[in-house]
Amino acid sequence: MRVRDARERGLVVELAPRGAALADERVEIHAPERTIDAVALPADPIRLRGWAVVLGASSGFGEAISVCLARAGLHIFGVHLDRKATQPNAERIASEVRSAGREACFFNVNAADGDRRAETIAAMEATLRERDEAGQVRVFVHSLAFGSLKPFIAGSPRGLGSSVAGPHVHDEVTPAQMDMTLDVMAHTLVYWTQALVARELMREGGRVYAMTSSGGGRVLPAYGPVSAAKAALESHVRQLAMELAPRGVTVNAIRAGVTATPAAQKIPGYDKLEADARRKNPSGRLTTPADVARAIAVLAHPDTQWLTGNVIGVDGGEDIVG
Repeated sequence: MRVRDARERGLVVELAPRGAALADERVEIHAPERTIDAVALPADPIRLRGWAVVLGASSGFGEAISVCLARAGLHIFGVHLDRKATQPNAERIASEVRSAGREACFFNVNAADGDRRAETIAAMEATLRERDEAGQVRVFVHSLAFGSLKPFIAGSPRGLGSSVAGPHVHDEVTPAQMDMTLDVMAHTLVYWTQALVARELMREGGRVYAMTSSGGGRVLPAYGPVSAAKAALESHVRQLAMELAPRGVTVNAIRAGVTATPAAQKIPGYDKLEADARRKNPSGRLTTPADVARAIAVLAHPDTQWLTGNVIGVDGGEDIVG
């Protein structure tokens, strides 16, 4: 039976994130006004079978990964959080997946909400059973960028290049904002992986990828909560890799170089961050979402079973240059 459009199934809902009062302090990935770089596979592409679950599927890395994995052969369960104004971009991406000859079942929900997570995974399970494809989630990608950009100490410089006398942030991160940032950008990797494995949507041969950045090991002004989340995410990857190895499921983090995604562009001092990356990257340009998407498509091949527990740089050599 063909998977019906998620909206027809009643699975697409508008859900405001919990703790909406913090919205001004969050980095939100929503649909960009322009389409990201075209996603293309190599002339002799990797061919995959089954389904992928992509968190953050409607923008940035998640958008490119969804389209690229569809072109490599995977049907897509896309999870995203978009309001009415940006929902058309999610619908466009689902259409691109279908144009590649794959099924697209997108869920407009808050991926960090436990109840919505349970409902969404139950709907995924029902879809797989309808198609007699139980356990056929081959790839799970965690690409959520939704956190607070505030300093730990009030009065700290606002952005890169700020002097002591320059612009400052006069309030500091609150416990609620810190907890929210780590929960969304790190801990949800654990909770979604737990559910996918426990419900046997992902079995032996599964691949789990989490999007990290060099910020997990470096400091930037007002980036402390996100940096902490990235460090925690990488720790979660190592722990999950160890625990899932006996089940034949691999877990790795993808460390992209500086990329002009909607989330990255909200980092205080992003312009200088981008300029520095362009200057020092030995490949002579920034990383693009398509670069990362193609890497994940290749890494998802069954022959990568012995590759797990790593932070894999996809940055054109950016991170090795001082």
